[in-house]
Amino acid sequence: MVYHFTLTLTGVNAQTPGLEDALFESGCDDALLCFYGNTAYLEFDRAGSSFEQAVLSAIDDIESSALPARVVSVDATLLGLSDIAQRSQLSRQAVAMLKDGTRGPGSFPAPVQRLTGHSPLWRWAAVARWLHENGKLSAELAENAQVMENINLALALRETPQRQYVTQLAARLAESEPRRAS
Repeated sequence: MVYHFTLTLTGVNAQTPGLEDALFESGCDDALLCFYGNTAYLEFDRAGSSFEQAVLSAIDDIESSALPARVVSVDATLLGLSDIAQRSQLSRQAVAMLKDGTRGPGSFPAPVQRLTGHSPLWRWAAVARWLHENGKLSAELAENAQVMENINLALALRETPQRQYVTQLAARLAESEPRRAS
């Protein structure tokens, strides 16, 4: 199976000498090197036994190159309605109607950021799971959305200088879950 995904890099930029050659030599011959301003990112079409395996092998190829490159994210896990429509291959209007409850069963996942702004953001994994449960998205795409979110959480955790503190916070929050449920 071939999987399409984008990896955003740090430690390198558009002025890094030999960037394209080093990435190619490290095994990224299935990726297109792109830039947003000075930020480098790679758009992959990578074969793999699973989405997770394809993404992790690409990260390993990048980070084992002679460059000081590190992967900081896989695609986007927070999306607006237009991005949700594009990923789910539904129209933006159809997604808006699902969100508003005027179509479908209601209970669309709540946005998680920019609630007071004009462009709220949703967790793609939660929306993909809901769309799958309601017959609008394949199980594979919903599973891949969760894998992507998990990999992004791991990438963010490894980049934070406060990794131990964040891990402790997660443990404390997990401990409080049963109290809320009872």
